[in-house]
Amino acid sequence: MNHVMAPGVASPVLYELKNISHSFKLPNGEPLRVLENINLKIEPDEVIALLGPSGCGKSTILRILAGLVRPTEGEVLYHGQTLEGISAGAALVFQSFALYPWMNVTENIAVVLKAKGIAPDESHSRVEMVVRLVGLAGFEKAYPRELSGGMKQRVGIARALAVNPEVLFMDEPFSQVDALTAEALRAEVLDIWIAKDRNPSAILMVSHDIKEVAYMAGKIVVLGTNPGRIAAVLDNPLPRPRDYRSPALMKLVDRIHDIITGYEMPEESPVPTFRKTLLIEPIPNVSPGNVVGLLEYLDAHDGRGEVFTIADDMGQEFGKIIPVVKAAELLEFVDTPKSDVVLEPGGRDFIKADIQKRPSMWRSQILQFSIFREVKEMLERQAEHTIDGEVVLEMIALRMPYENYNKTFNTLVSWARFGNLFAYDTETKKLSLIQEQKL
Repeated sequence: MNHVMAPGVASPVLYELKNISHSFKLPNGEPLRVLENINLKIEPDEVIALLGPSGCGKSTILRILAGLVRPTEGEVLYHGQTLEGISAGAALVFQSFALYPWMNVTENIAVVLKAKGIAPDESHSRVEMVVRLVGLAGFEKAYPRELSGGMKQRVGIARALAVNPEVLFMDEPFSQVDALTAEALRAEVLDIWIAKDRNPSAILMVSHDIKEVAYMAGKIVVLGTNPGRIAAVLDNPLPRPRDYRSPALMKLVDRIHDIITGYEMPEESPVPTFRKTLLIEPIPNVSPGNVVGLLEYLDAHDGRGEVFTIADDMGQEFGKIIPVVKAAELLEFVDTPKSDVVLEPGGRDFIKADIQKRPSMWRSQILQFSIFREVKEMLERQAEHTIDGEVVLEMIALRMPYENYNKTFNTLVSWARFGNLFAYDTETKKLSLIQEQKL
């Protein structure tokens, strides 16, 4: 493979975490430990998987390695040298496709090369190469709205490969696509890694899918929680290509499952007594526009509708209407006696209000949710009223352990932005407080 070694450095280890621990501050200002004494090496020609439940710090480890998060304690090494800032040797593939909707496939890939200062001619050849590599030939001019979930993730993978990374970091990259597409993408990523004439030299992936890591990884790092720490490291000697249904792979899956379910934290590190009080209520993953659309429908139908009829009239799957109704109910805009949906006075006032006044009304309702209040309080305590999005992502993962933290974060931001509460900058990855406008 095309390994890029730092000048004057002979270390065969690409990345190393040494005694890494990490904490973030709770809304009351107290630190909450999320990682404890993590030691990990990434060497050439290997695929490593970080496996564990939500809240164990998997994604935080990945972001620390990439240089996106500075750990509270410990050291990150790249080719034996202390990593300063964002790593030039890595690229990330995210769970949420993170594509620019106004850019086509070619432009979504080329934008990262432009940011790195790659000359236009070289950028063009790189884009052509990775488009063919991930099976996107013929879709160069397509926009994200025209692509399936699997094709969108191919764009994300192509964009990461275009920068010629030594290590490819993948944060649950196949969790947003259907099972058959996920199988195909896993095989394609491994085919790219196996090729000896190009990077990536190594892959580090985050996953909660045991069968997925048994199929892909040569080394499996099992993490425990409270705080996140390494419970076990397993070598996977199964020859490639692997078969999901083979007895050997299924035996490995059972072994990993036994480790995860049987792992207990050492007695000297008990679960904090406040752990249960940290749980916060989840919010339905629907957009403010969905909720407003429901309220407008009810207002046009004398303030009442039967949920099955609403789904049919709005041309929506019944299963997609339910979380919208639940969101409106939690916001105290509607009531739901039996299968009916009834517009409440608050919902009627909202839908009758001037459009300029709606954000303030929405803001008042979402501040009844503890997660919005706590993020607002964290922002208010900062001198510049900004915080890293990673802090909130980690809070969601720890305190909503059964929710998809990326989806919840995106919903949190969209609801807050609609209510002029706080905003999120996708470039700086920071949340910022919006000062409420007096009307």
